[in-house]
Parts: sequence; C-alpha cells; structure tokens
Amino acid sequence: MKLTWNKKNTKKRPLEAIANYPNLPFDQQNPSDNDTQLQNQQPLEKSSSHDLDSDSKKLAQSFQEQGNQLAEDGKYREALGKWEAALNLMAENAVLHEQKAQILLEIGDTWSALKAAARATELEPSWAEAWVTLGRAQLNFGEPDSAIESFDRALAIKPDSIEAQHDRKTALHLIKRRKQLHSSGLSADKSRYTVGDKTEAS
Repeated sequence: MKLTWNKKNTKKRPLEAIANYPNLPFDQQNPSDNDTQLQNQQPLEKSSSHDLDSDSKKLAQSFQEQGNQLAEDGKYREALGKWEAALNLMAENAVLHEQKAQILLEIGDTWSALKAAARATELEPSWAEAWVTLGRAQLNFGEPDSAIESFDRALAIKPDSIEAQHDRKTALHLIKRRKQLHSSGLSADKSRYTVGDKTEAS
C-alpha cells in the first residue's frame, strides 16, 4: 500500500470549533493572538544566495577532487558516487559529466555513459575530449556511424588529436566489417558491434 500526502485538503479547522467543548485540557486562544505573535517575531537571518552558491561550489569541488582520487586508485563505483554528489550541486559542469561517462564506460554501463557524454557535449560543444568520449560511448553501444560523426567533431576542434584519429579508424573498420558481413549474408540483421580491447589491423 502506498501512502501519499493529500494536498487537496488545505483548509484548517477554525479554533472556534474547540469552544464547543469547554472541558478540554488546554487553554483556548483567539486566532488573532497567534497572528500577532507571528507578526512580532523577528525573521530568521538568511545567508545570502551568493554565500550559499560559494559554499555549494566548494563542496562540489571537494566531491570532484575526492572522486578524481578514487578513480585514480581504481575505485570506480566510489568515484562515481562522489561525482554524482558533485553533479547534484553543480549540474552544469561538463567536466564532471565527461568524467562520469569515462567511469561508466569502464564499469560497463554503456547507455548511461552515452547519456553523460552527450550531456558534456551539450554543455561544452567546443571541447574535443568530450566529443571523443561520446564517440567511444557510441562505439561501445554499437553505433559506429554516430561515433564517426563525434570523432569528426572532435577533429574539427582539435585536428591533431591522436585519440580521435585512432578511434575514428576503429569505427571505420567496424563499419567495413559490418558491410562485409551484410554482403556475405552471414548477418543480415545485425548492425551493432561492441568494441573490444583488440581490433584487427585494417
């Protein structure tokens, strides 16, 4: 059974209804007494939004640094947790999304890696490394055609990127193999591949 809060009934019972029962163990108050007490209270001092933003940013950076260290130590799931915490505070941080995508690829969650890398490229469309990570996620998801487009975007931004050039060749090789399989009739319905650690030389 699921319990939910009923938001439709927002009416308060009037205090006058209590007056009909004179033997209740608490004093009756006039509604106007409560209102004057509330009006006389001093408002709580609030931190300025700038202070909160600064504190949130520092906390997010701390989570990011902790995640970086955990990732370097090979503790990928723990690093992912720290980066998720940082993203809750700084959702528009492309670097965090790209790092998250790399770790998700490392642990085998290709679909989530694809989404995180795509978000990084949305936030920083002129960042070549984000496009390379997106291309790798697309390759691992079995979409070499999309991966080539991402690697081309990376190479348009950073033409000397050896990673993008190498990964683009891998994607081209997979497309070539897919065409060979289709033409031989061995696999007429498959158009998706998973990139392994080793690829055949073209």
